Amino acid sequence: MIKNEMHRLLDDVAQGRTTPDKALERLRYAPFLEVGCGVNLDTHRALRTGHGETVFGQGKDPEQMVKAVGGLAASGQPVLATRVNREQSEALCAAYPQGVYWPRARLFSLGAELPVNEPWPNQGRVVVACAGAADIPVALEAFGTAAFLGLDTGLISDVGVAGLHRLQPHMEALFQAKLLIVVAGMEGALPSVLAGLTGKPILAVPTSVGYGASFQGLAALMAMLNSCAPGIAVLNIDNGYGAACMAAKILAQ
Repeated sequence: MIKNEMHRLLDDVAQGRTTPDKALERLRYAPFLEVGCGVNLDTHRALRTGHGETVFGQGKDPEQMVKAVGGLAASGQPVLATRVNREQSEALCAAYPQGVYWPRARLFSLGAELPVNEPWPNQGRVVVACAGAADIPVALEAFGTAAFLGLDTGLISDVGVAGLHRLQPHMEALFQAKLLIVVAGMEGALPSVLAGLTGKPILAVPTSVGYGASFQGLAALMAMLNSCAPGIAVLNIDNGYGAACMAAKILAQ
């Protein structure tokens, strides 16, 4: 929606020619922004869905990333980019030195802080539980995205089923949380364990970590989908971002 059209719409509201609700409906679906390099931004996604557009880095070149982040940032709202590789991060940090790049989580944020530095809290309304240290990059994507979205989030790492006694010190935090994001590779058993122990809603994220028969996360995905414990919803393989967004939508209700 161009500036003159927006002005006419606001004038129509002010003069009583249309209602605020009808104007809002027009604003929900009208605007987008073409910034070149094949990038066409959804500038009013937050108005429709509650969350602004996130820039998915995988497959984009550095120039596309810079244009996408800059185009979204022009609205004055914080911008998050996921799956950001080193080459993309160098271009983003050069263009937006005030931004934050988190290599382990592969996240770039402009206009909002990310919890880059340890120690991380281990309790919150949302707790991200990570089965193995090898699963941490996916867990950090979920943890960092949740923090970007303003969620009170904790992280518990390396507490998988090969040593379940490691969960014991964290049981109070798990019971106090409203929702758990559980990240696991290999056989993907941790979500079932926590669903049986806590009764909390669980967003399970399989990771592509594992030997050959894990089929790059397919074994964990199938195990989570076939869990005997009720109350588990399963995300796509390695999709920590999606789990954090779903957590935000659930807690906003």
